[in-house]
Amino acid sequence: MRTAGHEVWTPDLFAGRTFDTVEEGMEYREEVGKEELLKRAVLAAAPYSERGLVYAGFSLGAAIAQTLALGDAKARGLLLLHGTSDIAANAYVDELPVQLHVAEPDPFETDDWLSAWYLQMGRAGADVEVYRYAGAGHLYTDPGLPDYDAEAAEATWRVALGFLDGLAAG
Repeated sequence: MRTAGHEVWTPDLFAGRTFDTVEEGMEYREEVGKEELLKRAVLAAAPYSERGLVYAGFSLGAAIAQTLALGDAKARGLLLLHGTSDIAANAYVDELPVQLHVAEPDPFETDDWLSAWYLQMGRAGADVEVYRYAGAGHLYTDPGLPDYDAEAAEATWRVALGFLDGLAAG
C-alpha cells in the first residue's frame, strides 16, 4: 500500500509478539482480552483520526479495524482482509465504503456467518463489497505461509488498491 502512494500506519497491538498459527493468535487475543486490544487500537488511531481514516486489518486485525471504523464518524472507508467481526445492534454509518476479501471456503468466515454479516453491515448503513477467492487458504495473501495463493493475492491487492485509490480521489 505504501509503494502505491498511500500513507500507512500499522500499530503493534500484540506488543511485538508474532504467532505461527491463527490458533496461537486467537489464544493471545483471549489472554489479553478484546477490550484491551481495542483500547490499544483506539490509542494508536487517535493521533490520526481527525483527518478521516480508512481502517484496514488482516484476520484478527480486521475485527479490530471493523470495530474502530464503525465507531468513528469521520472514517472514510474500511478494508478487511481475511476477517470480520460482530456488529453492534445500534451500529450506524452513513454509506461507509467497505471492502472484504476472504477465502472460499474459509474456516473462520463461514458462508452463513458472511451472509449474516453482509446483511447486518447493510442495515448499519455500510456500502459493502465482498470478494471471495475459491480454493485459497485463510491467510492467502501472506507469501510466508502455507495458505498463500499467488493468483488470489494478486487479485486482492489489485482490487484493494483500486478501492483505496477511489477513496483518496474522493
